[in-house]
Amino acid sequence: MRPDPPDDPYRRWRLGARPSGGEKGHHVIAGIETGGTKVVCGVAAEERPQHLLRTFRIPTTTPDETSRAINAFLAEAGTTEPISALGVASFGPVNVERERDRYGWIAGTPKAGWADTDLLGRIELAGRVPTVLLSDVASAALGEQRWGAGAGRAGVAYATFGTGVGVGLVLGGRLLHGNGYPEMGHVLVRRHPLDNYPGSCPFHGDCLEGLASGPAVLGRWGSDTSSLPAEGRRSAFEILGWYIAQLVAVTGYTVGVDRFVIGGGVLKAPGLLDAVREQLPLVTGGPGASHAESLGAPDLLAAPALGDYSGVLGAVAAALPEGAG
Repeated sequence: MRPDPPDDPYRRWRLGARPSGGEKGHHVIAGIETGGTKVVCGVAAEERPQHLLRTFRIPTTTPDETSRAINAFLAEAGTTEPISALGVASFGPVNVERERDRYGWIAGTPKAGWADTDLLGRIELAGRVPTVLLSDVASAALGEQRWGAGAGRAGVAYATFGTGVGVGLVLGGRLLHGNGYPEMGHVLVRRHPLDNYPGSCPFHGDCLEGLASGPAVLGRWGSDTSSLPAEGRRSAFEILGWYIAQLVAVTGYTVGVDRFVIGGGVLKAPGLLDAVREQLPLVTGGPGASHAESLGAPDLLAAPALGDYSGVLGAVAAALPEGAG
């Protein structure tokens, strides 16, 4: 286990229990979001953390190449204003619990070359400033809850449908977040009567990820959602909307979120989010069907307001001292 720096005032910090910010100054917070195909880096002033001063995109190649590029960005960004804290959001599975051995490591990921990688150990700044690590989808949930589509909401879920399916939850302003949870991409769902696709998940076949992820869309229809031909798009969106609506329902039944943000490459197709809205009352039985009140709210579902920067802004938010931003 990597020890905290001996002079680190944040050594007892956990998500939801942030340290005191101390005297305010012109402090810069850095955020890093590592994804399966790209890394998004950004810095923001502590006084206006929702406004990124600069951003930089890096292809996710090998751990050595990628970490060198991250370190170069952070070193260059710190020449203008010293960076006082760092937030890192990572694809996973990633060890985000400080008490565990191999904290900061990416574990058995299918991403080639990245299994058993000490991510934080490769980021030089992480050893010099207070640093927090989150999963990528948890970070996106926090970013959207703080400054995006979930701003002002007590319970926010963020789901991404892309290469995989992931869900982040912010409840009462706190992340529900740990090693291996929430892991809702693999929940089992009811089959749509028009769908005979066997599923793409190598572990479960026809779980939610196996039926509604990007690879499932490609395997079933031979194209991504944005390229589906017009004559088959309506039925395809009905099927996908049916599965995604079941995730929304399960989340609403379990934790009662009042804003559910849905993003990722699959949802970039115009009209698919509307299809989810159409399918949700069919899944839940509609208003008055003894379910969470929020599931009937007309504004429950939303697209990400922060676009491609939900994750990196969530990393910045997590790294802020208490009372900042």
